[in-house]
Amino acid sequence: MDPLPQDGRPRRLRPAPTAGERPVTRPFPAGDASGTAPGAGSDLPDVMREVARGDKRAFSTLYDALAPLVFGIVLRVVRDRAQSEEVTQEVMIDLWRQAARYRPAAGSVTTWAATIAHRRAVDRVRSAQAASDRERARAAREHTTAFDEVAEQVETRLESEQVRRCLRGLTELQRQAVTLAYYRGLTYREVAQALRTPLPTVKTRLRDGLIRLRDCMGVTS
Repeated sequence: MDPLPQDGRPRRLRPAPTAGERPVTRPFPAGDASGTAPGAGSDLPDVMREVARGDKRAFSTLYDALAPLVFGIVLRVVRDRAQSEEVTQEVMIDLWRQAARYRPAAGSVTTWAATIAHRRAVDRVRSAQAASDRERARAAREHTTAFDEVAEQVETRLESEQVRRCLRGLTELQRQAVTLAYYRGLTYREVAQALRTPLPTVKTRLRDGLIRLRDCMGVTS
């Protein structure tokens, strides 16, 4: 995604052509999130028919008329300017590809475009939420699933004097990682953030620390 211009208005790019199927890439007119489509009038159905025939100049006209409207709808749903620009491009590509499916009797061109824009925006929000949910679930699995059965045995005995003595035999980072993960109940990612240490390094220190605790306490697998 191109950086925003100095005036803070979104830089909107048209989809690049592929094998003659997509319109030429160039900025679409700067607009706001008001949902207004400048130039969108009664001639748009005629423009749509030309777009359906693959006329790139007609698509340029359609783009100039609908891009601000689409961007405004998407921005209100997604609430992130950069992602909204991306979704806007996806919607405009949809309009190019699906132009032949447009039927004036079903509604105006702007209504049709607005429906596609809203659907795409909702899909983006749901996708982002699903990704966030997967990340939280993965972090939970990392925390609840011990390295092996030996790690579980160590965890159940953390309050014993023997474990406290063995903890003193760990390196500082190993001891901090084990304490945060098993005494305070942090996930591995939270431990990494607390220690300002890369996650792979924290995982390695936890594993090594648990192995040293096992050996110190005489726990067998």
